[in-house]
Amino acid sequence: MGPVKDGTTLDGRAEPETAPSRPRRRRGRGKLVAGLLVVVAAAGGGFVAVNSTGMLDGGAGPTRSASAVPPATTTVNRQTLNETTDADGELGYGPVTTAVSRQPGTITWLPESGATISRGKSLYRVDNKPVTLMYGDTPAYRDLKNGLEGKDVENLERNLSKLGYDGFTVDDEFTWDTAEAVMEWQDDRGLDETGVVELGRVVFAPNKVRVESLDSEEGQPAQPGQKVLTYTGTNKVITVQLDAEDQRMAKKGAKVEVTLPGGKSVDGKITEVATVIVPGESQNAEPETRVEALVSIGNAKSARGLDKASVDVTFTASQRKNVLTVPVAALVALQEGGYGLEVVEGGTSRYIAVETGMFAGGRVEVSGGGLTEGMTVGIPK
Repeated sequence: MGPVKDGTTLDGRAEPETAPSRPRRRRGRGKLVAGLLVVVAAAGGGFVAVNSTGMLDGGAGPTRSASAVPPATTTVNRQTLNETTDADGELGYGPVTTAVSRQPGTITWLPESGATISRGKSLYRVDNKPVTLMYGDTPAYRDLKNGLEGKDVENLERNLSKLGYDGFTVDDEFTWDTAEAVMEWQDDRGLDETGVVELGRVVFAPNKVRVESLDSEEGQPAQPGQKVLTYTGTNKVITVQLDAEDQRMAKKGAKVEVTLPGGKSVDGKITEVATVIVPGESQNAEPETRVEALVSIGNAKSARGLDKASVDVTFTASQRKNVLTVPVAALVALQEGGYGLEVVEGGTSRYIAVETGMFAGGRVEVSGGGLTEGMTVGIPK
């Protein structure tokens, strides 16, 4: 995982004192600082030096004709600015979960690595008895039998109903009607018809799973707590880890832009956000707290053939819609404080004071009296 790369925020810029709304009146002409006035902005990953040698008449308001037009010009645009951060992501199948044996016995059957297991199918077999996959968001942690209540009971009943068994109400109560449905299911699966689903007989997962790797072999003894295999989801997702201070970038449901190998860009969406602890790189290093985001790809076909790959993910932290913007290089620093633009009109130019907002993608949000969309402004040397 590479470091997070921030290419749009404005860091380390020395802010001048806040300029008054109008330059103070004084006798004679007030001059801009002659020579090189430097505005440093981390805009688009680079630094910009702005050269200003014009003059500002303090007695006539914030504008005055300049003696010469600037060497280059640009226009004031109205657009949406996005504050973005790029991060390295790993395209794969998401988090890996380990299935462990809960009962002693002998492993008698295992699926192949890469196989897809759906609801009601065997994840593996112990003593030739199936351990069945069912869908649910609560792990199995106890025997399920008559008289119990809980989310795990509801998970079991919902799965039995989806598999075609009936005669009971899907809720969080295990009743005799539930036990009869369980016995019918046990008969179909070649299990003893006890009406009790013992711990380790079913594995709950959010959806169908893809076998990632095998941690045991057929014929190998199985003990409670022993790793049998690992599995993931079946949909391709991107896993991104961010520094804890960048958590604001990762909001569930937010849209992101994904750049695939080869340079193709596709839309993505953050589906899950979690805080994870990453072990230190050395034995004595302290673990780090990171933010892990899972990103789904809008067009799944675009990732076809890419089982695992490194990708770039662009997160949008904030957005300014419908604002006036200019290239950062168009800003000039005013002697009175703050920033201005050199407006070019009819072969002459004048300076106007502006307020700056968001910096993003090499452009800056600007506002101020007399500033309009389409206005031509100078870019100093």
